[in-house]
Amino acid sequence: MTLELREPFLSLWQGKDPFVEVERLQGRIYRAMPGRRTLRTEIDGRAYFVKIHHGVGWLEIGKNLITGKPPVLGARQEWLALRRLRAAKVPTMTAVAFGERGKNPARRQSFLITEEIAPAIDLETLTQNWQTTPPVPARKYALIAAVGKTVAAMHQAGVNHRDCYLCHFLLREGEAHCPPSPALIDLHRAQVRAATPRRWRDKDLAALWFSALNIGLTRRDKLRFLRAYFDKPLHAILREEAGLLIWLEKKAARLMARFQKYEGKL
Repeated sequence: MTLELREPFLSLWQGKDPFVEVERLQGRIYRAMPGRRTLRTEIDGRAYFVKIHHGVGWLEIGKNLITGKPPVLGARQEWLALRRLRAAKVPTMTAVAFGERGKNPARRQSFLITEEIAPAIDLETLTQNWQTTPPVPARKYALIAAVGKTVAAMHQAGVNHRDCYLCHFLLREGEAHCPPSPALIDLHRAQVRAATPRRWRDKDLAALWFSALNIGLTRRDKLRFLRAYFDKPLHAILREEAGLLIWLEKKAARLMARFQKYEGKL
């Protein structure tokens, strides 16, 4: 069993079973899926997000392995990712409680509690009207550069997100103008290694490219992002990463086609 508690849960659950107590927490349910649920709770006037995992079952594990997708077995992946990111000073959530028990990977119990980042807005919401109501150029350029630097720092820390979309970057109130510092959230599928493999790095970049397809970015804006991400002169990026640029455009288009096909079935 692994258990890490910080205040207020260290005092609140003193002498109690945290795995029982976490189930008693009440609040708004944000997600409820087989084997996993997420809720927002408040304690002493402060808000927290609680993720509780009860195991995904062997069927789900087998399905993931057959399709070549690393299965998410509980809260450990997100907990490890948060620890690595915070050690690297990458803006992200603050974990205040983590617990895991059980040797059977299909039935392992775990939970993760993080402090709410608020007041804040996610970048998908912030940019949804950019096509019809363009932002002040300086503000847009600053946000693009900030996202590029944040993603680069994440990858340099050996973490790849696997859900690297605009909705998973939170901008705290007061950072709508320069200099912004978007925080990474929803890292339950993240992977942590000594170094991020190029394959997984490129998958994150493609997901981000896809999520920004319809917000009115120009080619120059995309190059600004790459300039911030690679931290190199633009001529060097265009020379060294020409293949990546072509692949990102094609991959993002395929993701959009798949997304539209899925939407059409709803």
